Amino acid sequence: MDGLRLVPMAARHLDSLAELERICFAEPWTLKGLEAELSCDTAVFLVAECGGAVAGYAGMHCVCGECYVDNIAVFPRFRRGGVGRALTQGLIERARGRNAGFFSLEVRPSNAAAVALYESLGLREAGRRKNFYRSPPEDALILTLNFRAE
Repeated sequence: MDGLRLVPMAARHLDSLAELERICFAEPWTLKGLEAELSCDTAVFLVAECGGAVAGYAGMHCVCGECYVDNIAVFPRFRRGGVGRALTQGLIERARGRNAGFFSLEVRPSNAAAVALYESLGLREAGRRKNFYRSPPEDALILTLNFRAE
């Protein structure tokens, strides 16, 4: 997508991201929850901007050499344009930059587009979490990228 840039999440993004959370998730993060991540040392949150507009965001926490993705979300009008790929690649690069041993996330198996994206970036199935999601109920597919195996 032309004009797409990834920037660190900042206070100016929070209202848009809280709206995006409500659009994308049955159990959205609150504005206060997003704001708390701004001062969290283990948090890495990126915002995708396109033409000055917030297109999406992604966040992870890195602890003890392991990085776990919390959320990746893209506004509907920006989907299928490479925003999710750019955000995921941005997190992977930052995980490597923190010398993480691995990068992991959960995704609904029914989200075929997301599963295909993550697999195209080298993530592989490491297991499942039974009844992880609610609204609607579904297991979580655990996908991991093992940097030590590269």
